[in-house]
Parts: sequence; C-alpha cells; structure tokens
Amino acid sequence: NGPLVSSLPPSSFQSSSSSSDSQSLHHAKLNRRDGGGGWMPERKDQLPWLQVDLRERVEVTAVATQGRFGSSDWVSSYTLLYSDTGSAWKQYRQEDHIGVFPGNTNAEGVTHHKLPHSVRTRYLRFLPRGWSSKGWIGLRVEAYGCSYKSDVADFDGRSSLLYRFNQKSMSTVKDVVSLQFRSWRADGVLVHGEGQRGDYITLELHGGRLALHLNLGESPRQPNGGHMSVSLGSLLDDQQWHSVQIERFNKQVNFTVDRLTRHVHTGGTGDSLEVDYELSFGGIPLPGKPGTFLRKNFHGCLENLYYNGVNIIDLAKRKKPQIYSVGNVTFSCSGSSAVSATFLSSRRSFLQLPAEGPGGVLGFRTWNDAGMLLWSGLQGAQTLLLILADAQLRLTHHRSALQSSEITVGEVECVCVCVRCPAALANQGCRNPTLAYQGCIRSIVINDYSVDLYRVQQGLLGNYSDLQIDICDIRDRCTPSYCEHGAVCSQTWSTFHCKCSGTGYTGATCHNSIFAPSCEAHRLMGSASGFFSIDPDGSGPLSPAVVYCNMTEEKVWMVVDHNIMGQVTVMGSSPQKPHVMKLNYSATLSQLSTLLHRAEQCQQEVVYRCRKSRLFNTWDGTPLSWWRDRAGERRTYWGGFLPGVQQCSCSLAENCIDMNYFCNCDADRSSWENDTGLLSYKEHLPVTEITVGDTNRTGSEAVYRVGSLQCYGDRFLWNAASFYQELSYLHFPTLQAELSVDVAFYFKTTAPSGVFLENLGARDFIRVELSTPSAVTFTFEVGGGPAVLSVKSHVPLNDKQWHHVRAERNVKEASLQVDQLPLRFLEAPPDGPARLQLNSQLFVGKPRPLWKCKQRGFLGCLRALNINGMTLDLEERAKMTPGVSAGCPGHCNGQAQLCHNRGRCIERSSGYVCDCTHSAYGGPHCQKEVSVSFESGTSVTYTFQEPFSVMRNKSRQSSAIYAQSSKSREIVAFRFLTTKAPAMLMTVTTYHQQYMTLILTHNGTFISSHSRSFTYRYFFQVVFFFFLQFRVSHIGGTWLDTHKCYLHFKRRLCLLEFFQTGVDEEVLQAGSRGFVGCLSSVQFNHLAPLKAAILNRGSSLVSVLGNLVESNCGELSPFLVLPVSPFLPPSHAPSRALSPFLSLILLLCLCLSHSCSFSSIFFFFFFFLTFARTLSLFLSLSLFLSLSFPLSLSLSLSLSLALSLSLSLPAGLIAALLLVLLCVAAAMTRVLHRCRRERTPAPSAAREKDPPTRPELLYRADLGPRAAIRDSRKEYFI
Repeated sequence: NGPLVSSLPPSSFQSSSSSSDSQSLHHAKLNRRDGGGGWMPERKDQLPWLQVDLRERVEVTAVATQGRFGSSDWVSSYTLLYSDTGSAWKQYRQEDHIGVFPGNTNAEGVTHHKLPHSVRTRYLRFLPRGWSSKGWIGLRVEAYGCSYKSDVADFDGRSSLLYRFNQKSMSTVKDVVSLQFRSWRADGVLVHGEGQRGDYITLELHGGRLALHLNLGESPRQPNGGHMSVSLGSLLDDQQWHSVQIERFNKQVNFTVDRLTRHVHTGGTGDSLEVDYELSFGGIPLPGKPGTFLRKNFHGCLENLYYNGVNIIDLAKRKKPQIYSVGNVTFSCSGSSAVSATFLSSRRSFLQLPAEGPGGVLGFRTWNDAGMLLWSGLQGAQTLLLILADAQLRLTHHRSALQSSEITVGEVECVCVCVRCPAALANQGCRNPTLAYQGCIRSIVINDYSVDLYRVQQGLLGNYSDLQIDICDIRDRCTPSYCEHGAVCSQTWSTFHCKCSGTGYTGATCHNSIFAPSCEAHRLMGSASGFFSIDPDGSGPLSPAVVYCNMTEEKVWMVVDHNIMGQVTVMGSSPQKPHVMKLNYSATLSQLSTLLHRAEQCQQEVVYRCRKSRLFNTWDGTPLSWWRDRAGERRTYWGGFLPGVQQCSCSLAENCIDMNYFCNCDADRSSWENDTGLLSYKEHLPVTEITVGDTNRTGSEAVYRVGSLQCYGDRFLWNAASFYQELSYLHFPTLQAELSVDVAFYFKTTAPSGVFLENLGARDFIRVELSTPSAVTFTFEVGGGPAVLSVKSHVPLNDKQWHHVRAERNVKEASLQVDQLPLRFLEAPPDGPARLQLNSQLFVGKPRPLWKCKQRGFLGCLRALNINGMTLDLEERAKMTPGVSAGCPGHCNGQAQLCHNRGRCIERSSGYVCDCTHSAYGGPHCQKEVSVSFESGTSVTYTFQEPFSVMRNKSRQSSAIYAQSSKSREIVAFRFLTTKAPAMLMTVTTYHQQYMTLILTHNGTFISSHSRSFTYRYFFQVVFFFFLQFRVSHIGGTWLDTHKCYLHFKRRLCLLEFFQTGVDEEVLQAGSRGFVGCLSSVQFNHLAPLKAAILNRGSSLVSVLGNLVESNCGELSPFLVLPVSPFLPPSHAPSRALSPFLSLILLLCLCLSHSCSFSSIFFFFFFFLTFARTLSLFLSLSLFLSLSFPLSLSLSLSLSLALSLSLSLPAGLIAALLLVLLCVAAAMTRVLHRCRRERTPAPSAAREKDPPTRPELLYRADLGPRAAIRDSRKEYFI
C-alpha cells in the first residue's frame, strides 16, 4: 500500500483548466512546494476537476489531499471518480452511499481517507465540491495502493468459451464460481451447464440484474422439486466492473454480487450437481450448429474467471485442450465510445444544442416517471415536445397555440434541442410542462450527427447548467433495500419510498407494527373478546399472529388453536408402529415462543381416556406413549407445572386408582380410565406431537384430545423500576441500531429534568431525556452533527403521572411523540450517513460519564421499556443495582384496571382519580355512558386540529408529510338505537380530500364508505342497542381493512364483505335524512366528539345544529325501556303507545300458563318490537305460541295481538281486554292441571339395564374445545 502518485511523470496529470503556468498540473503532488505549490483552476471554470493517470490498473486503498502551498486555497470537500479508460466515469461511494469526502481546513494539513472497499482502476478524478472561503480551489493529492494483475476476456455478443471435462459428466457436492464482469448490454448468459438427469446451473444478466438458476437432482417433470432462482444487483449494465461469487455446498448456496450476499437453500432430494460434458461461459451454443445460441449471449468483458479453482481465461489464453473457443474471443477489454451526461437538478439542469433537422436519437435512463426530455422550435411558431409522463413517452407537435398533434412532417429551420427550457428561450415559447428531466442521457444524435459532449464541456458547443458530463451517476436506492418486513421499495432519482400495504407495519421504512403486542394490551384499549392480530415482538422480525383474546372478568386469556381440535380415537397401534399425530398451530413456533415468553402463565390441557392401553411399560417403565414439546424433545409427563418423568396428574394429587402406578392407565384395566392433565411448564409448551403405542391388544382403545394453548397476563406491560438516586443507573448490551431503532416507554417523575437512556459510540450517540419540566428531547448523531427533536407539552410532565414516550430513527427520518401530542418529524439528509455506530453499553437512568455533561440522572419510575420490539427486564436488573428498586409505588402501577374505557389513572396523595378526557364514558371510573337523543335536523360537527406545520403551510409537500405522519389506523366505536333508516351515523373528512362515512341502510345493513372508493358492507338487522367496533388502516396511500370487524349482539360475530363501488344513492338519501335516535359512547381514536359536544358547547372545535338533548338512553336496559313500534301509521298513535303495555301483559300470561325461559322471552320481544308488521307478527306469534299452548289458544292470542296493532284505539282496547281474559283462563287451566297431576301417584316403571358406556358420549362435554372458554366470556365495548 505504497504511494502511487509521487513518482508519476507530468503527462499523467490532466485538469479541466489551470489558472496559470505556475500552477501547472504536475505540481499537484502531496507535500510539493515548488512551482505554484499545487493545482488551481480558472475561476470561470463551471466544473473543475483534476485527473491522475496511474499508468496501469492498480488497486487503490486510500487517498489524501492537501491545499496549495503558501496560499489560502484549499478544497474542503470533494468527490472521487474512477475509470479504466479515462471515460465512462463512476463515482466512488462509501458503505452508506456517501459520495462526498471531507477535505482540508487549511493549506498545509493533510487529510487521509482509507477507502472502506478498495477500487481497481487506472484513472482517478478529483471533483472539488467546497473550497476555502478565504481564497479559491487549491489541491495536492496522493493515492495509495498496490499493483493488480488479472486475466481478461472480451466477448462480442456472438462468442463463448467452453470448458470440457475429462470425463463424460462431473458430479459435485461443492462448487465455487467467481468472476468480475463489465457489460455493454442488459441481458446475456455468463455461465451455463446442464446434465441429462435435469440438473443445471445458469448465471445470466436479465434486465440489468444478475439471476442465478439452479436445479439439483430433480427431473424437469417435477417443476417444484429442486429448482431455485434468485436475483441480485441492479443497473449492472453500466459499463463498470462488478464482482460475482457463487458458493454451493450441498443445498446451501451463497450468492454474492458487489458485497451484497443472499443465502438461499435449494429444495428437492438431491445434494449434488451433475453436469454433462462441459460448462459454457458467455453463451449457450446449440449443439451441432456452430455460431447458433439458445439465448442472448453476453456482450462485454470477463475478468479472473474461476471454476472450482481452475482459471478458465488463463487456460484459454494458453490454448489448452480443455478450452474450446466459439466465435471471436479476445484477451483485452475494449471500452465503449458512448459518452453519458447526468442531469443533477430537476429544476436547474438543462442542455441546449443547435440543430438543423427534425430527426434525433438519444438514450436515457432515469428513476423519475415525469420530466421534459426535448423541446425544439420549428418553422414559424411550431414546436416539438417530447416529455415523460406517468412513465410513458409522449411526443407532441404544436402547430399553434390552439392546435397540436403527433408529429408527422414539418419544414425545419435553425432550432434548438434542449432537455430543459433555459430562460433565454422563454420568449420563444419554450415552457416546462412538468418538472425538468433528472437522469442520464447518452448517444445524442441529431440529423445523423453525433453530439460531442466533450465540446459542450469545454464551452465550444451549446450551453448547459448543473450537468455532469462523461458520467452516469444513477443509483439504485432500493439495492440493498432499507424497507423492512417485506415491504416493496420504489424510488425516484433522489429518494426511495416503502409501500407498507398489507405488511401490518407502517412508517417511512415500514418499521412500526400497527398491532398490539398482547391480549392484555387489547384489554387496556377497551376491546371485546374476539380474534386479533398480535405482534409480540413489535418492530422485530416476526410477523403478527392471529389469536383469540378471551376477556373474562378476572383475566385476559390468549387462545391459540391447532389443526386437530377434536377428539382422536386410537386403536391398533403398537410400540413398533405407533400412532403419531402432529399438531400445526395457527402461529409459527417462533411466534409461539415469543408469545409464551411474554405471558405470565400458560397451560394446555391433554384429555386422555384409556381402556387396556398403558402409558408406560409396567415391567421396565419404558414409555409407550409420549408427546413432544415445541423444540421437538420427547416428554413423558402428562400433567403439572414442572417437568417430570413418568408422572400423571393422579400421581401429583396422590389419587391414582392403583397406587402401585403413577398413572391410571398403567393399571391396565378393561374399564375406561382417565389420565387427563394440565401442562403448565412454559418452556415445553405447546404440544407439537402425540404418540400412542399400546392399543393393539384385544379391547385396547384410547381417546385423546389436545386442547388450545391458553396464556394470560403480560410480564412486560408493567415491568418497572424506580430510580431514587441520581447517580444510579441500569446497564444493558449495546443497542443494535445501525439502520433503524425505536424506543418506547412510560415514565413518571417529579424531577425537573433527567436522562432516560443513552448509548454512545466513538462519534455517534443516541439520547432520550426530559430536558425541561414540560419537554422531552430526542438527540442523536450519525456523522453529520447532532440532530435534535423536542416535544413540548402545555402542561408539566413532572406531575407524578404516567406519560408515554416513543422515539424512532431510521435512514429516512426521525420522529418523537409524547402521549397524544402531535408527532414531530425530522427528515434525514438524502445522501447523508445512514449507519448509527454505537459501541458502549446502553445506560438507563443517567448519562455516562455524568461529570462530563450537563444532563442530570433520572429520578422517578420507568415502565415497559421497549427497544426494537424487545422489552428490557427492568425489574430483574433493578434487584441487583443499588439506588434502583424493582416496581413502582402507587395505585396506578398494577395490572388491575382501575379506570375503564381508555380512562387514565392519576395518582393522588391519598388515592387516585380517573381522567376520562380521552374516553367516551364518564363517571368516577369512566364507566358511565354519555348518550344523546338526536331529533330530525340535529347534528354535531367536531373539527380536528391539524399539526401547526401543516396549518401554516398548505403546500403539496406539507400535505404529503402530514398524510404520512397521520395515524395509520382509525378506531371508531359507538352504540346506537334507532328505528329510522336509512340514516347517516357518522362522516369523517380531512383537508386532504379523504373521507369515511358510516351509514345504516333501509334494509338494516351497515355501510362504511371511504375516499378510495371502497365500500364495506356489514350485514345485520337493527335491534335495540348494537355495539360496533371496527378498524380501518391507511397504509402507503391505499385503504385496506385489517379484517377485524367485530359487531356484537348477544355474542354473535358478524362477517365482512367488501366490494368496490361509487357513491350509492342510498348514501345520498342517508345524508339528507340524517339520524334520528340515540347515540352513545362515540369514540374516534383518542377523541370523544359527542362527549365534547355536551361538555364544551362553547368550544370553537364543536358545532351543534338543532336541539341536542343529553339522555340516559344508552344506560337503560333494552328490556325495560322499549322502543315505540315503527310499523303503525301516525293516526294510530294511542295504539302505538299501548302496544308495549300489551306485550308485557302477554308475556306475563305466557309465564303463568307455561314454563318460559329467558331466551324465549327475548325471542318474542325480538320479533314483536322490531321486525313484525301486522302479518309477519301474526305468523311468528302463531308459531311461537303453538309450542306452548293448544292450537286454539295460540290462534286466538295471535289474532288478538294483531288486531291490537292494526285497529284504532277502541278496537285496541277491546282486543286488550279479550287478551287479558284469555290469559287468566289459560292460567287457571294450568293451575288446575298441575294440582291434578300432583294427586295422581306415578306408575312404577320397570328398571332397564344401563347400556354400555361409550367414551365418545361419556366425555363429549369434556372434549368440547371451547366449552370452558365460551362460558367465561365477558364482552367489553368502547
């Protein structure tokens, strides 16, 4: 790694310009003082550069710069270009795609830069980007490295090299292929080999990406066998050198392109690659037809081509017999004559050229989907326009200001061809219809005349601005992709975007999970029992899992089912051929392991019934039946919370039927015995396999069922530590936060300031602190100076109440949020450092070292500290740390839910109070429903407050930022009671033309319409109070449902159907009619608009039209306050008022005359009060009453009730009196019949012999998969 520039002759130096002979180029060597003391360009030079020819290709490992001797001239920053031929330059970029090197701060200091990855090149070019503010550009340079030797072969697109084996075929279990290539085309085969049994290996360029196809030991008739295809890299046809390495051992393959590696595993049954006769490089020649190839050949150069240690190019150069050459293969690499230009700015870049004809050719490459490529003035006022719009080319010929068409023919005089309209052509009608073009252009030909861009660069031809000539500086910002969790990456010229739709994650890089980490977290949000997506590791690598959350009175149970939930009968199994049943759960084993680790306690019931079927051999104790845990280990205990050997539940309880054995089944009795057990050792759960091996004897039989995995509690949700000494702290391993990190926790304190956590590096750091009593600050540095985000609260945060903090940093942005305050964003520089380099421990509670900084240690409580999806165990560390104690004192620190329905628990000196500000409920514990009766014409409008930055700047850019920073999930919950349909229940609109409407249609179905023209239709009928809770996610610019619509009515689950539609006529009708009825407990995210309308009527955020009356309609039971029947005409108002009274009388009569259950009463009210018109009521009552009364009585009751609903008031009273008389008669008949039965003795019946017991019938109740869970469900609605 010696110096490479100091010994070069003067002819090795070139530059864009030189200010004078005294500042000649050969004086630009490090520490050179003679001459002008270095290189200095002319001051009028628009794009100065200094070029060094190293005379041959060498490996450069470092560079150094220095200012001009004895002057105030130096370069403060520069970019480094390299090339093999002196043209087609490529910019050197570091690991984080940083292309700018820091330079000097004075004229004599030397700045060294060791290149993170060496570069093999002959030419180096230094481009100053910044220079001395006291003088001008002055530069002396040096490069360090060593010599580099290589073997090169040039393929012209019609040639190839064949490497032939010594034997007929070559079978290998290990292969290594390495090479460097430089391509002039986007497609072409580099390596290919195949065998007769179907094996093959192919490495080819396809669309500028490198694809590897591999098949091991599988016939083409089995397409899904061992075939594997993987693509890597991008823009590999850029005429630059790229390195490739393929390593295969058996089925494991490592595929590397330019330091980016993919690890893949092949399928199929084969481990070896069998190739017949030969391997081909550069193409696939057709056997028997020289010069004919099956696919596109490679056009470019290959360097240092090795196959399993064999230098293929060296053998070809020495004309060894193993190598056969097809076509013209030369052993030197020729360059390309095409010269590229990069348009750097979408607003200032342009290239203006003279033209004398209508024809032209150009090649371009860009990531943007819009931009103007060409404008040309033709004869008169005619113009020619070529633009890129929506990723499509559009060529337009404008004949006049009002007439345009596609170009056909035209007479041309002297015109200009430009890629952006310069100001000088504005008076000639040149206008930019879109943004200017940003990208690369090469091979510009105008009227068969090739444009020499070097003359443009020298100022001899045309004009230009913000242009780089002889370089295409296009970057693939999606390789490697910074998008997480499988999100799709897309990009423009200057940035990239991640499409998070369908991933379950959100944020700039799809880092944040939109799902709660546990069922306990759903309970705190007020969710009812149901299926939920749970993401236990948050932003970690595991995807969400769907589980059932059972919200009981005491605990919240997480239930995970498997594929064999029913009972299984086993007969005919033996130790040699046992019965084996594998269980597959609705979550993966990795997800289950994380769920179990987070839960407080878990259990799984194994119901096992046996008859002459032993669990263990009675002679030597060998297990005959067993189960396997999640690690695949065999377990032989059948109950208990600790693992054991040959133990069942009866042995733990000491109540086995035969105390000589540890299990009831080992008594080997012919009667049915029970060894059901509850497994509760978390490290072994869940059961993944059951093996039964002793049911092959006469009369032997076993019946088993493995229940659901059930867990309760969340160990980390209330994991807390108290810091009561300022010098005390907890330490954890270094944060893994190179590309992204998120930190979330709760805190409460009375101290005015303090550092929550800090992690340091050699230069970088990250810190979250309470900077003032009302502000939380997030500070970090990633090589470009400290970045600070701060959120200020209008109330003090050191109020001894819990506050939530969430900070995130990724390669695109940083964010900070405190409680429900607006989210603060800070965008990262587009080409700045990306990796956060930390090396110290993570300190929680105070900065390190404390005496070197102004920050104070934290005094107070921290809870639920979560970093990148992993919750740190504060309590465990606090137990062994002085000055810190586990847990946090106070009433609001346990898992007991003191405040309900999103209520916030606030500590007081003598207790606690519940803050119901963000809850739709009121009362001491946020359980009192807030209800309003709406009349015709009544409405409530609540105005949301947008972030100040968006309100201040209504530009398109701020709108995009606000849309991205807005919530990714809307949670709407309310209860309603109405008899009018259609009805508009709720409408939500935003400044950015997004909306959501909730509509009740005329036939009782529920519609949710969104601005993305998707309508979600929920099918149910409106009966009394309905409790509605649903979620809508807005991810990546598209609306999609999270498949969790829970519509509860007496524990009934509704199903969701969605379809695309426009605005329905029914929607317009509902909007015109509004809503008449009762609305209760309306919640929209963390807001309660209905409650705000009642309590803050003078607020500027709330607007009320009509008469808004607060009511207790939401609290009253639907069986005590019954709605007026909607099916009587207005003229029958008295009868309408009397109908509930008649229904009560009828119900009392039914209960007196016949046994009636709660369900039957409910069933009757369901049809009578809501659905039944006169005819339907008659039919339904006739059917219902016929089950309890004689036909004549049922018919008379139904007729009388129907008459009471359809007649006027006198007729209704007559029907009512008739109904009462019939009920009294029925009651007397019932009493007399019961008394006569009590006096008559019951006849003696012959006792029959009990039928033989069947285990399927005997234990059906026990084997029900959800019996216990279903009985214990309790629903919560918010």
